[in-house]
Amino acid sequence: MKKSTKTSLIIIALLFVAGVAGLVWFVTRTNESVTRSGSGASQGPSFEVSIERPRMDRFLGGILPIKIEGKLFGEELRLDDTSRGARIGIVGTDRLELSADGWDLLIQTDGEGRVAPGTRLVFPMKLAEKPYSLRCRPADRANGFLNTTVRAGSDLLDGGFLVELAKCENAETGKILDTEAGGNPGQAWPSSPLTLRGSFQGLPLGRR
Repeated sequence: MKKSTKTSLIIIALLFVAGVAGLVWFVTRTNESVTRSGSGASQGPSFEVSIERPRMDRFLGGILPIKIEGKLFGEELRLDDTSRGARIGIVGTDRLELSADGWDLLIQTDGEGRVAPGTRLVFPMKLAEKPYSLRCRPADRANGFLNTTVRAGSDLLDGGFLVELAKCENAETGKILDTEAGGNPGQAWPSSPLTLRGSFQGLPLGRR
């Protein structure tokens, strides 16, 4: 094997080890930060929402945690109660409205926790290096849930949700995304559903 080839392999191996070490350090620091921030009970309403792309649409087939991908590539698809313009809308055991700048989430259920057709999410995202405002909905037979619990003796709601968003369109034009989003002609994007996850605590029931 040529000396230059050996040198290149050594450099690549060192970079790989350094990268793994950096990821481990990042995850450790992130976990420590989460632990510290969660050590005290929140005094007000809080929520967090994140979107997970299909594995085949993610870097290296999605082997990296979502938060690390967001830090590395600068696009973490999430919002929470600290996001700019964050607002809580109508909240109930069968309805949840959350929004922020560029984001608008509505989850409706059939009263038994199953996701109803009115559920939708508008959010900003880059596709093929172009910024879009997307409007996504579940499939006709929705896959997901909204779990809620009313705190005893109060009008505050805690819970969580998971919804698969199977159909997306350009929110500005109403057109289905295919080639303009970097996909194949005639094939709608996403080819597999996006996964919407979230949790909330202390949201007041009713309209704010």
